[in-house]
Amino acid sequence: MSPESPIFVISIAADLAGMHPQTLRQYDRLGLVSPGRTAGKSRRYSMRDVVRLREIARLGTEGVSLEGIRRILELEDQVTHLSDRVRELESALATEMLNRPGRRVFAAGVEGEVISLRHGTRVRRSNQIAIWRPLDQG
Repeated sequence: MSPESPIFVISIAADLAGMHPQTLRQYDRLGLVSPGRTAGKSRRYSMRDVVRLREIARLGTEGVSLEGIRRILELEDQVTHLSDRVRELESALATEMLNRPGRRVFAAGVEGEVISLRHGTRVRRSNQIAIWRPLDQG
């Protein structure tokens, strides 16, 4: 069973959170908590919802308004989402670096373009020289 599994009816979730069921209904209407719904439209709360309700109660006792609580929870959700995305991208980068180690070496070409080199290879240098002389004005 995962923390997101919607298993608690509203009365049990309210008891676990130390709140009145009507408060949970109000928080649902305000969008602070979004419980799952059954086919008959009954609310079902997950353990994650209960933890969130406890956090709302804690912030409320510290004097934070419901709008402030909504904004704090929104920002915390955004941080969690972005942290998950960073971990996902770090994993993809690590996998790519392991699968293609030769693609990590670069050099600059004559025209300034980026040239990808295989690991352990060197750029061939041209020993040609260009000389410029002004045209005779005669």
